[in-house]
Amino acid sequence: MRAEALTFAQPPLGLGSLTDFALDPIDGADAVYALRGGDVRLFVLDAAVHLPTYSPELSADRLAVIGATTIEKVDVFVVVNPAQEETTVNLIAPIIVHRDTGVSAQVILDGQNWPLRQKLAA
Repeated sequence: MRAEALTFAQPPLGLGSLTDFALDPIDGADAVYALRGGDVRLFVLDAAVHLPTYSPELSADRLAVIGATTIEKVDVFVVVNPAQEETTVNLIAPIIVHRDTGVSAQVILDGQNWPLRQKLAA
């Protein structure tokens, strides 16, 4: 994936009314990005690259929010929470991105057994 503009269909959780972001690759870190909008910067990683067994169920309704009709048109990112003790990723609220349009959404995977803070292996 290359640096691109993302427009969230609804603001991501806890970020007020921000909907426009840039997704910029982090130099030297394969498939890790800075998601930047206004004064906000979050780190996200491409789940397909770093978490190959992560397979959240995305309903047709969730895909429709970003204008996708099939999962093949969607990239899934997870938010990285860096800390001195350990780095974790949020698997219960991934960010889904329509590959063709950049329309995005953060979705809550209710009823799925994914953790809020999963330790990220080195």
